[in-house]
Amino acid sequence: MATGATFAALRHRNYRIWAGAGFVSVIGTWMQVLGVNWFVLARTGSATSMGFAVLLQALPTLLLSVWGGALADRLRARPLLIAAQAAHAALAAGLALVAVTGAGGLPAIYAISLVTGAISAIEGPVMGRWASTLVDRETLGNALALGSLTNSAGRILGMSVGAVVVAAVGPALLFVINSASFVAVVAALFLVREGERHVGQSAAEPTTTRADRSIRAGFAYLRRQPVVLVALALSFVLGSLGRNYQVTMAAMSDGPLHAGASGYGVLSTVFAVGTVLGALVAARRQELGYGVLVGAGLLASALQIVAGLAPGTVSFAAIILPIAAAAVVIDTTVGARAQLDTDYLMRGRVLAALAVTGSVSAAVGAPLLGWLSEHAGPRQTLVLAGAIAAVATVAAAIALDRLRGGRLRHRVAQAVPAVRRPVGRLASTAVRAVGPAAARVRRPAPAVVPSVRPPRNPLPVARTGQARRAAGRPVPAPGRTGPTPVRIPDQRRGTPTPAAEVTAEAPLPG
Repeated sequence: MATGATFAALRHRNYRIWAGAGFVSVIGTWMQVLGVNWFVLARTGSATSMGFAVLLQALPTLLLSVWGGALADRLRARPLLIAAQAAHAALAAGLALVAVTGAGGLPAIYAISLVTGAISAIEGPVMGRWASTLVDRETLGNALALGSLTNSAGRILGMSVGAVVVAAVGPALLFVINSASFVAVVAALFLVREGERHVGQSAAEPTTTRADRSIRAGFAYLRRQPVVLVALALSFVLGSLGRNYQVTMAAMSDGPLHAGASGYGVLSTVFAVGTVLGALVAARRQELGYGVLVGAGLLASALQIVAGLAPGTVSFAAIILPIAAAAVVIDTTVGARAQLDTDYLMRGRVLAALAVTGSVSAAVGAPLLGWLSEHAGPRQTLVLAGAIAAVATVAAAIALDRLRGGRLRHRVAQAVPAVRRPVGRLASTAVRAVGPAAARVRRPAPAVVPSVRPPRNPLPVARTGQARRAAGRPVPAPGRTGPTPVRIPDQRRGTPTPAAEVTAEAPLPG
């Protein structure tokens, strides 16, 4: 794909505005993520406690995302999004206050994390459906990939700058910066032109009933989409066991790698660089299909096993880079298929299901990986989780192939003759080359035929028609071929007797 096609979504003015504001907000968000994680880890010294903070942010999504999806398919998005940004800014300022004064301590951090997760649960489907209308259908996949690129680039800056800030002055300044970053999102919401949005099937929306927009209707619709359900299930496994590197990187830095806070910041930056590379790979692909999802899942799972065996920080960082790239390709592909393979009128609720999947994976995976890291060791945790993720990816590949009519088997069947023909030609050539030599080697010695005493009345050799008549044998017509019986004289009467078992295959002359 050409470079222009890689950034095709940026041709839309509304998307350019939104991408710029999102970049600013993502920087602040990842600064806050790093600040919360390190604040909890520094206070408790426990990876499990850090995983619990992640759990509290993800837990509300289990209960509230479906309501957010229903609201996204019913109400206007702009007022809801503006209110959500204001709430996020206030909560970030509250984190800064706790970090500076120590008021409330860890319970306050946990409470703010819980409320932040609740707002994100309502906001996520609304923002996802609204942002999908900033581009047309043809460039939606590219817009999602560029959104991953924006998130990854913002993560690089947020993590790298945040690591320096948290080591120098502590996490409070990170929370202040994040609070200010939401102003950019509110400004973008006002600058987007409503007339240039691509609202899809908006003409059909007034004819839909209230029941069609209910949460139950969304679940019923998803039950009729088995391919999407398998993709979501695979995303859950890979997300819970394969990509909770907020926990495992911190556990490796504080444990076997002995890298400390600075090492954790470096690894976070490397991971962010990998996500940029993965977003570029996803943006350059013309189509993000289920084959891409399976391939990226297998790659990430295998490399995770290798990461658990890495001897030092440098080697661990080198393995983290492609894992991060594969993770972004996985997320982008699942998001693209969830929107492109479903009805526009159900998009908010489908995105809610996608958000629930991501939150459940974080809610299950983060504390589980933290507990395993403490009791079994970070290295053993990475190896075990990677092996389980690899098995799940293979199972999902088989299920997707069956649901989609055996396309993978069909492609393999088409590839077999292409492989068989050159192999057959090579084998024939080998036989022709080896055959004569083998025949010369294996040629048997001439057999010694014992002499046999001829009978008293030998069979005359009938070479001509006259001789054949004299012998009492029929003369074949000219050109006749085939077995000819040989008549053996009767020793008692002197008359020839046919012997059917003796034949001649050569053509007989006339």
